[in-house]
Amino acid sequence: MAPPLILLSSWKLKLIILSLICPFRMQLLRNTRFNLSKIVKKNSKLERNEANLARVRSSIKQAALVRNLTSTHQDPDYVPHGPIYRNANAFHRSYLEMEKVFKIYVYKEGEPPIFHNGPCRSIYSSEGRFIHELEKGNFYTTEDPDEALVYFLPFSVVMLVQYLYEPETSNTDAIGRTVVDYIDVISGKYPYWNRSLGADHFMLSCHDWGPRTSSYVPHLFHKSIRVLCNANTSEGFNPSKDASFPEINLLTGRLHGYIRYLLLNEWKDKRDPDVQVFDQLPKGVSYMSKLKNSRFCLCPSGYEVASPRIVEAIYAECVPVLISDNYVPPFSDVLNWKSFSIQIAVKDIPNIKKILMGVSQRQYLRMQRRVKQVQRHFVVNATPKRYDVFHMINHSIWLRRLNIHVRDFHQS
Repeated sequence: MAPPLILLSSWKLKLIILSLICPFRMQLLRNTRFNLSKIVKKNSKLERNEANLARVRSSIKQAALVRNLTSTHQDPDYVPHGPIYRNANAFHRSYLEMEKVFKIYVYKEGEPPIFHNGPCRSIYSSEGRFIHELEKGNFYTTEDPDEALVYFLPFSVVMLVQYLYEPETSNTDAIGRTVVDYIDVISGKYPYWNRSLGADHFMLSCHDWGPRTSSYVPHLFHKSIRVLCNANTSEGFNPSKDASFPEINLLTGRLHGYIRYLLLNEWKDKRDPDVQVFDQLPKGVSYMSKLKNSRFCLCPSGYEVASPRIVEAIYAECVPVLISDNYVPPFSDVLNWKSFSIQIAVKDIPNIKKILMGVSQRQYLRMQRRVKQVQRHFVVNATPKRYDVFHMINHSIWLRRLNIHVRDFHQS
């Protein structure tokens, strides 16, 4: 006998169906609320960061209105003062704000030796030292990417060239693919690259190929902050978003680059006691003692515009003479290079003596005192100290971050 047919009224049937689907709907609703809350939290953190930066910009602008040669802010370690600064008060206010709010997130992706690593014992040691100092996590870094104001792309151009460049064929495709793949990985895993198109990300390089390496990713070249020793405006260096990186190497250099050959050809055989140019130092002559005993130290560009001679001259308390075209010296947005250095265009190499002899004794002594004062901003310390080169590089990155306003793509 067939079981009886049970007929349900429409309202009872609706109750059964609702009882089946409601748990799923409730779970879906809870998940949706959770995801939305994550987005809202991320957006609110970004909004808080941007609001804080707006306050900082206003604070620095107010400080810039003070035209005193000495900062009006209190500081137990150092109070910026004198004409070596474009505006001592604005710089000091900016630096103090940086110490309070600047946060860097270092992406964890990538393996040494190409990532999270760099040279510390060569002409490219500036690159390696900075990478290693950031990796220690003692200054400015955060483990929470939502807190960060900038994001560091931790590849070393020196290591990319060392391990991936094919000198037999001059092929750099592997370098380009590695950079492209890395941006693809972090942009797929995190939202930060996409929301700013890379404008709040930075790379760092002291290798001549830094600009070329960045060119494989158009947004990296055109939008990201590039901290480069090769700060050449004729090769796409943009001072409003890129930062000039001081090249530091305490070893004597080789003769390389066409400007150095021009200098040598013009002055080597003249045997002028006032302008001494050597391709090699005489035996028994110390390079650093030669610098310290000179009033002016010639700092010609090498194959690219940067030269470690600039920092070496500052260490030796010798007035640096920058011989280059299209070069943006380090920390130019803060430091007034004209107050403590001489800048000579390449076409004026034959007139070097005339130009330097035109500097009066009084003017020279003022410049030399300022060289002593500016030293603190180029000193490399085993453990970074306030206002030294490590902190000044970070300050350059901080200023570039102040130049942009990030709008999250969830809101657009």
